[in-house]
Amino acid sequence: MSRVCQVTGKRCRAGTSVSFSGKRGARRFVPNVQRKRFYLHNERRWVTLTVSASGIRTINKRGIESVVADLRRAGVRV
Repeated sequence: MSRVCQVTGKRCRAGTSVSFSGKRGARRFVPNVQRKRFYLHNERRWVTLTVSASGIRTINKRGIESVVADLRRAGVRV
C-alpha cells in the first residue's frame, strides 16, 4: 500500500534526525494513512479509500459524496 492520501495528497517526506550530540541522519516522515471503507448512499455501494487522519476529518466535514465527486473530477477512479 502506497503511503499517499487520496483526499489530501499527503505523502512521505524526507527530513533529518538530529541527535543530542548534533549528529545528523536521514529519516522519513510518514503520514498516518489507513484503508477505510465508506458507504455511498446514492450509489448503494461501499468505497474503499486510502486516507490520512486529516482526510477522514475532511470527509466527516464535507461528506463522502462531495469528496468522491471531487476525486472523480480529478480523474481518480473510485
